[in-house]
Amino acid sequence: RGLGSSAHRPREDSWLKSLFVRKVDPRKDAHSNLLAKRETSSLYKLQFHNVKPECLDAYNKLCQEVLPKIHEEKHYPCALVGTWNTWYGEQDQAVHLWRYEGGYPALNEVMSKLRQNKEFTEFRKERGNMLLSRKNQLLLEFSFWNEPVPRDGPNIYELRSYQLRPGTMIEWGNYWARAIRFRQDNNEAVGGFFSQIGQLYMVHHLWAYKDLQTREDIRNAAWHKPGWDELVYYTVPLIQEMESRIMIPLKISPLQ
Repeated sequence: RGLGSSAHRPREDSWLKSLFVRKVDPRKDAHSNLLAKRETSSLYKLQFHNVKPECLDAYNKLCQEVLPKIHEEKHYPCALVGTWNTWYGEQDQAVHLWRYEGGYPALNEVMSKLRQNKEFTEFRKERGNMLLSRKNQLLLEFSFWNEPVPRDGPNIYELRSYQLRPGTMIEWGNYWARAIRFRQDNNEAVGGFFSQIGQLYMVHHLWAYKDLQTREDIRNAAWHKPGWDELVYYTVPLIQEMESRIMIPLKISPLQ
């Protein structure tokens, strides 16, 4: 009897696992290739700088003096998409979003040239004395999201960041490819990105609103559109953590 029961146990265990283990369709392409824009090879860098509270004004002034020189110089194959201070969320924080036309080779070219730029070297040294911490991520943009282009202000910006469960990025993309149509009426959708290097399985959605009340009204209106509630219902289980930042653009930001 003991031999008989032990012989059947592996089969029973296998059957039980089949109830709970998720089956994944085999794919022959990277998730990034399936989700990212194919017509462009742009790479994005998102920077988070936590600034010493007493240094925030000086930090902003320094960035406004130096960053446009990089953005406007044709010598560097990159562009400043937007630069902000966090208003609600982590305090005394600066957020910068850069685009590198041409992907990783463009990123390497910019970094190599900046190392030879004495003004930028001095900028980094002076900036470093003002910071408590910093981190960055390299991102690709979702194929179904709007291209982040300069816009007039004044606006506030919301950066909604989602830490997804590993293995769910394709599902997220499939759902949001449909969900984004519910959020286009007021031109609030600025850009959608997913991480390649840094904290992985991270998604960032960037939105623009005239003010906090307009944000509230637009978000509430989405719930009255048939289908929005269903898409939210299916995407929520894919999320491990989420964070919202309300941000104010600096004067030099192309996104105002």
